[in-house]
Amino acid sequence: MKKQTKPQLSDNQVEKKDRRIPTTRYNPDHKTGLTSQQVQEHRLHGWTNKAVDPPSKTTKEIIHDNVFTYFNLIFVVLAVLLCIVGSFRDLTFLPVIIANTLIGIIQEIRAKQVLDNLTMLNAPNASVVRNGKTSVVNAEELVLDDMVIFKAGNQVCADALVSAGEVQVNESLLTGEADEITKRKGDQLMSGSFIVSGQCHAKLDKVGEDSYISRLTLEAKEMQSGEQSEMIRSLDKLVKFVGIAIIPIGLVLFIQAFFFQHEAFRSSVTSMVAAVIGMIPEGLYLLASVALAVSSIRLAQKKVLLHDMKCIETLARVDVLCVDKTGTITENSMEVQEVIETEEYDPNEMEPLSVMISDFAAAMSSDNITMAAIKKHFKTAAKKKPVSKTGFSSATKYSSVTFKDTAYVLGAPEFVLKEDYDDYKEEILEYASKGSRVLVFGTYDEKIDGKALSAPIIPLCYILLANPIRKQAKETFTYFAEQGVEVKVISGDNPATVSEVAKQAGIAGAENYVDASELETDAEIQQAVLNNAVFGRVTPNQKRQFVQILKAAGKTVAMTGDGVNDVLALKDADCSIAMASGSDAAAQASQLVLLESDFSCMPQVVLEGRRVVNNIQRSASLFLVKNIFSFLLSLFSVVFMLTYPLEPSQVSLISMFTIGIPAFFLALEPNKNIIKGHFLTNVCLKAMPAALTDVLAVGALVVFGKTFGVNSTDISTAATMLLAIVGFMILYKISAPMNKIRVGILLGTIAGLIFCSLFLNNLFALTGMSKKCIMLFVVFAIATEPVLRYLTLAIEKCRILYLRLKQHSEDELL
Repeated sequence: MKKQTKPQLSDNQVEKKDRRIPTTRYNPDHKTGLTSQQVQEHRLHGWTNKAVDPPSKTTKEIIHDNVFTYFNLIFVVLAVLLCIVGSFRDLTFLPVIIANTLIGIIQEIRAKQVLDNLTMLNAPNASVVRNGKTSVVNAEELVLDDMVIFKAGNQVCADALVSAGEVQVNESLLTGEADEITKRKGDQLMSGSFIVSGQCHAKLDKVGEDSYISRLTLEAKEMQSGEQSEMIRSLDKLVKFVGIAIIPIGLVLFIQAFFFQHEAFRSSVTSMVAAVIGMIPEGLYLLASVALAVSSIRLAQKKVLLHDMKCIETLARVDVLCVDKTGTITENSMEVQEVIETEEYDPNEMEPLSVMISDFAAAMSSDNITMAAIKKHFKTAAKKKPVSKTGFSSATKYSSVTFKDTAYVLGAPEFVLKEDYDDYKEEILEYASKGSRVLVFGTYDEKIDGKALSAPIIPLCYILLANPIRKQAKETFTYFAEQGVEVKVISGDNPATVSEVAKQAGIAGAENYVDASELETDAEIQQAVLNNAVFGRVTPNQKRQFVQILKAAGKTVAMTGDGVNDVLALKDADCSIAMASGSDAAAQASQLVLLESDFSCMPQVVLEGRRVVNNIQRSASLFLVKNIFSFLLSLFSVVFMLTYPLEPSQVSLISMFTIGIPAFFLALEPNKNIIKGHFLTNVCLKAMPAALTDVLAVGALVVFGKTFGVNSTDISTAATMLLAIVGFMILYKISAPMNKIRVGILLGTIAGLIFCSLFLNNLFALTGMSKKCIMLFVVFAIATEPVLRYLTLAIEKCRILYLRLKQHSEDELL
């Protein structure tokens, strides 16, 4: 059996455990069990098998954390100020804020439900012996030292020690091995494992939060608050910067307008609110949330379930993909490829091999894919009655059936041939190198007791089995290779076999394989992980270690898994992918679940991620035009002692038609381009030319308007129209190349703005302009196009120069 790693308890659970009262341990007879008094004593002292509570926030805490945020406080203060001065029409920014908050609450509650539903242990009732009587109780009512009866079909509800009887156990949820393990008196039963056959009495040794599966559940359920995608991290940085800047800038603008410019209290408040709102990217989070939600619906239609919508972006940025052989490269089923006779088999003196193997298979149960494949292939049994049989054990690596006249053994070559293995080694390795799993079938003359064989068997044949390669595996891995994604195959099988399968699937570097069981030091493991593509004999603990090494090397890692033994590695990966055909624990702990267990749909998921990130990145530049413009115009107003020229409702109008509506539609368009560069850098470089054009145009308009004595309301209206013109220019540029949909979006938003300007002008504070104002507006409107064009060229040249200097400095360091 593979060695188990011991998950750590959280601080809260340690505190809870420490509050338990030390209790007397009992060793009851398996026929009588604990007395009622002993049960009550353990119960009072807190040593029950009560399920652990997930360390996640309550729904009340989630609502509190999303409602009472820093920016929501800012918006409430701004809304209160506008209400105080009676400027109710300027509250048009509130619907977006409310929608943002609701979406955040819904998403987090959904994530909480997914985590809380993560149940690795599903054993509601148990048969327990107390006071010499057997009764059925709820598993949570069991106490330490209780004597529990486990039989076929039961899941072990707490760590226990076998006191009497014998059972065959499947520990695949814990070790990843689907084969049966025999447990006898004195052996340990791990919580979470299943009883396949037999019956036993077992004393509970570790209950509740002390059991292995409970500790693993706790660690798997922890919500990773610090793990965010690159796009979300960039948005957070932007928000933090704005959050620090808006308070002093807002105060200075109000003080300047009210005390120095002698503006009315109402106009001082509204101009300050307009500047602050313009600097906050309130619609960008909403856009990202809606775009990700739409993507999750699209993926659901392709039988891909998302537990965490942000993983769409992470997967699109992945540069290392860790996969298992079985279920990912190959089908979950197994097939017999060939039966090869050995020299010891005499067809003239012995029964046909097909009959002997069929007799063996008929006596065994189909509780693992290996035996299921053998039973399916060999059906010509002579219907002999077995005297005894031994199920497969991961410790002894063989199974056997004893008849009156002979005993048949099937197992791993190294374990059943023992000291004779070297005589057959070369031949066996040759078959394994072709991608086959090699089992040896033969007869045994000694007594079989379920323990390791005392002598080698007489090998009659080799049975070659293999998992069929998935039809689209090669195409899938070719796609990832073309996209620059490195694939690491991590398996518990023979490394030579895994290597051959990887070659057939077209995985680059498949010939470079490592036997993980031979890796001893951390340095050896790190060197192997970074320089090889195929790993065999990998333990569950090593899987997690591999992921951690790759992340430490600066890689963005995606991990696939299907068993509880994969849960902690999945949790550590940047993006975790589970097959629905695997365990519920892996499926619910992962960010992304392939409902049809078909890995060939992964390229579609990557393309969906690219579509979302590239489109949000493109749309985000529209939002940042407004934010950068508002920030720079606020500084301009402070430096030149001018009142901020716009009102909140005007900012909302521009945001709606040049940013919000077009950004939403553009974010839903197809986009298969590879994601390049950093999100914030890309967005700022695209937004900067238009933002500077806005500042220059509006700033000049305000200065000239004041010089020529133009009314402030006229300047406000003209500034709004200038922003609209530049907004539509940058929208046209970002939408290029144009198609019917993009032309429709552009024309529709222009029509919408004109409609609101003509028929809802009072709501958005738009007035008629004087002749002087119209003349100034026309001059600056004409000037915006060349200014935008030359600023775009200048910033692009600066970017190229910066990249060259950066590359030059890196070359010098090398």
